[in-house]
Amino acid sequence: MKTLPRVDVVIVGGGWTGLLMAKELGARTNLKVVVLERGAPREPHDYLTDMDELDYAIRLRMMQDASKETVTLRHDPKQRALPIRQLGSFLPGTGVGGAGEHWQGLSLRFSPDSFEIRTRTIEKYGMKRLPEDCDIRDWGVTYQQMEPYYTRAEKLIGVSGKAGNLNGKIVAGGDPFDGPHSAEYPNPPMKMPHVAEMFRAATASLGLHPCPVPAATISTAYTNPDGIHRLGCVYCGYCERFGCMIGAKAQPTNTLLPVIAKQKNVTIRSRSAARRIVCDGSIKDQHAKGVSYVDEKGEEVFQPADLVILSSWTLNNNRLLMLSNIGTRYDPVARKGTLGRHLTHQVSTGALGFFDKPLNRFMGAGASGIMVSDYDADNFSHKDLSFLRGGKFMLLASGARPIANFGVLPPSVTATWGAEWKKASIQWYDRIGAVIFEGEHMSYAGNFMDLDPTYKDHLGDPLLRFTLNWQENERNMSDFSNTKATEMLRAMGAKETTDPARLQNYDCTKYQATHIQGGTTMGESPEDSVLNSSQQHWDVNNLFVLGASTFPQNASGNPTLTILAQTFRVADAIVERYLKNPGPVG
Repeated sequence: MKTLPRVDVVIVGGGWTGLLMAKELGARTNLKVVVLERGAPREPHDYLTDMDELDYAIRLRMMQDASKETVTLRHDPKQRALPIRQLGSFLPGTGVGGAGEHWQGLSLRFSPDSFEIRTRTIEKYGMKRLPEDCDIRDWGVTYQQMEPYYTRAEKLIGVSGKAGNLNGKIVAGGDPFDGPHSAEYPNPPMKMPHVAEMFRAATASLGLHPCPVPAATISTAYTNPDGIHRLGCVYCGYCERFGCMIGAKAQPTNTLLPVIAKQKNVTIRSRSAARRIVCDGSIKDQHAKGVSYVDEKGEEVFQPADLVILSSWTLNNNRLLMLSNIGTRYDPVARKGTLGRHLTHQVSTGALGFFDKPLNRFMGAGASGIMVSDYDADNFSHKDLSFLRGGKFMLLASGARPIANFGVLPPSVTATWGAEWKKASIQWYDRIGAVIFEGEHMSYAGNFMDLDPTYKDHLGDPLLRFTLNWQENERNMSDFSNTKATEMLRAMGAKETTDPARLQNYDCTKYQATHIQGGTTMGESPEDSVLNSSQQHWDVNNLFVLGASTFPQNASGNPTLTILAQTFRVADAIVERYLKNPGPVG
């Protein structure tokens, strides 16, 4: 193994969190920083002439290669886990920028009670109301502590929206269920496509509180605090699974890389796949010495560093810590240990409505739409319901690209091929509206990650194993949300609607969201978390972990904005406290 000269900081993962941390350290310190990214380099101009739906959206050009590394899945410990051979329910990105290049741009703050979910739920409903096997945890940080960092993240990416709560005052046009904002969003809401306005009118008629979805796709030209200038959206519909061709959607390559390129103390090494974090010392008092990785030539390289920051995607964060024998792995029988615990995804359901007039579905953006939060979190009474928590209903006009959206037909059309099917597919192509529900997924003791004893990757390392299934709380929540979604579509004037099936076992073939959380969770003590409230490893003082793997469970909203806010918060902890006095920062 080749050993390189020591650096001050090595960051594993070149997505939103890793590059934001590199930018912050590069601007605020003289530290020599190296970012290791397993995938290829990317530049904003890569997307100018290459919006190929088949290549990007169907063949998943920007995603990790499941033939080289994947996860195995089982629904309970009695089953043998089998490899997920094709990406389906989630789509991990790869390359510089990671999943931040192909995300939709939804930029939602988490509800204030999400950060203290265990305390608040028990106070209101009592321990007996918690679902069986429920393992929810408080974060060890509150919304009030997070709020300034949410504001910084919104300014960084230029969120377009309307705050519904400014310093405790409810503001018309925004989300009245919002936690308090200290500042308005940096850009006004996006233009609302026709079908989104139909949803706004329909939900308002039902007594709900529709508002624009906060979007990282900017509605007008904007210059952020780093001096990065981006153009406003043109509503081409090529957002999710694509990089933005004009830079309207905030991505690491157009928001962070231009700043990093000017920082001589930051280096990005692409095609460098981390295999181990190398430590010495006892299990409970380790010290990270650096990271070993495989370079683009297939050679093993060791990069020594004084500080290690793990900032890859949830699955990769967990797997690297397990392969490196850092931390205490979760034992689901004894209910002890922390690493791999609190695996959560996101409950994504909804219904389709079929209308008698065209809706101009081809125009839109990943996050252009309307949402209602009346049934999110604990915003509504659960007294007579068979589940706890909730989620947001949305109608997003994301752009109906022709390959994936052709052939979606109402229940009254029975043809599945031939001339009748083709005629119906053309007729209904522009007459479909989807009301989606993004719901919370609470953590359970029976949902966890560990290393698979049988299957290995192309380098010979064990794959990560999922033990994951929906519980009755999520199934009952989806029944409730499906009924509400259908009600909203009928209020919009839909002539027909689909009848969504009830959630059964977790299905890895149907897309849910790329929002997988947990395994390296933050908390208030080493007995129930891997990291302290500053996302510093309890057992390895010079190791910090970033990203959604640190979430004890997922709130309903997409996690990216919270991930960015957390990264700003950890950067402050490192610069203002850790570097001045290396050791536990709390």
